[in-house]
Amino acid sequence: MFKRIILLVMDSVGIGHAADAAKFGDEGSNTLGHIESTAGKIHCPNLKSLGLGHIADIADTGESINGAFGRMAELSTGKDTTSGHWEMMGHPVTVPFPTFYEGFPKELMDTFTKETGYGYLGNEVASGTEIIERLGAEHIKTGKPIVYTSADSVFQIAAHEDVIPLEELYHICQITRDKVCVGDYYVGRIIARPFVGELGSFVRTSNRHDYSRMPEKKMVQQELQDAGVPTVAVGKIGDIYAHVGWDESYPTKTNSHGMNMVPYLLGSSFERGLMMVNLVEFDSLYGHRRNVEGYKRAIEDFDYQLGGLLQLLNDDDLLLVTADHGNDPTWKGTDHTRELVPILGYSPRIDGPIDLGDRKSFADIGETILENFGLKQWDIGTSFMMKLSK
Repeated sequence: MFKRIILLVMDSVGIGHAADAAKFGDEGSNTLGHIESTAGKIHCPNLKSLGLGHIADIADTGESINGAFGRMAELSTGKDTTSGHWEMMGHPVTVPFPTFYEGFPKELMDTFTKETGYGYLGNEVASGTEIIERLGAEHIKTGKPIVYTSADSVFQIAAHEDVIPLEELYHICQITRDKVCVGDYYVGRIIARPFVGELGSFVRTSNRHDYSRMPEKKMVQQELQDAGVPTVAVGKIGDIYAHVGWDESYPTKTNSHGMNMVPYLLGSSFERGLMMVNLVEFDSLYGHRRNVEGYKRAIEDFDYQLGGLLQLLNDDDLLLVTADHGNDPTWKGTDHTRELVPILGYSPRIDGPIDLGDRKSFADIGETILENFGLKQWDIGTSFMMKLSK
């Protein structure tokens, strides 16, 4: 048994199309492989030391593997952040969240105006950075928020922080969550998308806030809470799970901020339990924006910080590194890609290399966590704790 489990989610770092990728139009997608084939060799010695090179299409496998490595496929019907994270914690999404490929219906937007008191601009499927640049000037002139969606189940509301202050934008999003996107319109997330700047140089800020739909079923972190095992959320983890099942939540601004928060908590208040961390910039800044060079740099920056974290872990710690979906920056469009994701494990007491094989569900992570803390497994996935204990 490990006293502390730290689960790092590299948001969107997929490692090749899943078996069912053709259903999503994603056959041939490969986030890591295409980044390297397009932008050159990714310098990530610490990830390779955990076995990443054995499961991803990157140049070499690393000289010495001292971790556990495998690939995971997703059971959930979506390829979005909520579906991926919920499945990890034992709640695969079997009924797809509603999506709106032509914008939201008039009935819904009429309700939005009635409940929030605001008109709106946009109401279309769009890239966030593009629609802000295109409609930002009109937004400043009229004071109307910009509404848009994507191939994911999201209702996104963008506003300039000088036009609609943050707290007001958050209030609008909360009303939209509680009173607008309900029933047949119960989307996965309402997302506040604040931005600053002037025409021609609008920039989204790090004050994004997600309002997730409530889980329909109990999740692993709630089971831990019921058993008195502490649970800590870092980054947008709290938002993704609608703040259900987390004793403490620490929002972060960047990947680096999230990675700095982990050793801080390890050295202070986090003495036992599960810490789950989401590193969103891979997805939000580079995947959706199809920025291959930036994505590569982000992986290398993460790997550098990972090296420092590995040195801080003790025999009672288990580090798990994974992703929630893919977002191939070389792929068509601007949306997520249906891919396999890595599962990497490390503890000073693990005698690697350990091949975890091909896992059939992200829920294998939750099952492993349950087994580690001596709790009954749910048999939604399959624990790999025995492999780590050899």
